[in-house]
Amino acid sequence: MERVNSGVPPVHVVTDSTAYLPPGLVADLGVTVVSLYYSVGGDDGLLREVDVGGDFEGFYAQLEAGGPMATTSPPSVEDFKATYGELLAGGGSVLSVHISSGMSETCANARAAATALEEEGTGGSRVAVIDSAATAGQLGCLVLAAARLANGGADHEAVVERVREARQEVRLWFLVDTLEYLRRGGRIGTATAWVGSALQVKPILTIESEITAVERVRTRGRGIDRLVELMRNWRAVGADAYFVQHSRSQDDAERFAQRLQEVFWRPPEFIAEIGPVVGTHTGPGTLGAGGLPSRFLETL
Repeated sequence: MERVNSGVPPVHVVTDSTAYLPPGLVADLGVTVVSLYYSVGGDDGLLREVDVGGDFEGFYAQLEAGGPMATTSPPSVEDFKATYGELLAGGGSVLSVHISSGMSETCANARAAATALEEEGTGGSRVAVIDSAATAGQLGCLVLAAARLANGGADHEAVVERVREARQEVRLWFLVDTLEYLRRGGRIGTATAWVGSALQVKPILTIESEITAVERVRTRGRGIDRLVELMRNWRAVGADAYFVQHSRSQDDAERFAQRLQEVFWRPPEFIAEIGPVVGTHTGPGTLGAGGLPSRFLETL
């Protein structure tokens, strides 16, 4: 999306790779993505998530094969300094929106980078870092909200305010096949009490700064039905834009999106696969959806 030439200094929108927005959409919006890192078994060292190129089949196959637990790591302070420095050199400001600080050190490193640039006198005061209190599609929606407004010619304060307001209105629910990956990765949050019955149930979870338990269902089919119900209820109170995300469940995601289109009477903002960093903790077979009022996704 080409930015409107309004005479207002440009607002550069930055996010991290856990938003999992489709690459074409990221390119159209002009969003800059800073990568998180992951490793499976440690043999290849830390790998940049963005270098997978959206093809996560090999990663999930390796995850399902067992063996050492995959590990993840946030972008470094230097990663952020390099990104911000390049953008600020072209003028304008930076709005950087990232995965929840309850799940990653990404926000902390982004803020440290902005502080370092300010101390060096190279524009750090023009960087605003926002903790999304979320990840995946929730984070992706906040990025969409910021980028569409910024590309429409809004100023820095207006874009920051939109993201802060949208953060209160976006939701995500997701179904996982097992809690084992969350348990092994230490990201199980309030679903801890369900671990003993993990083989007998399909947990539905949400993110409220960290993983939060919603309810348990007996089968995957019932879980998908329940996701549709949750989304229908969210639509009824004003969330008329939605997204679908999955891990190694493309067919289920497409059928799920078709069902939601009958609820929302519009196509999803995006359907995208969850990559290695979040997928390490949720595992293959994850299916999720969420949304927010479409007014947050409008341009000026």
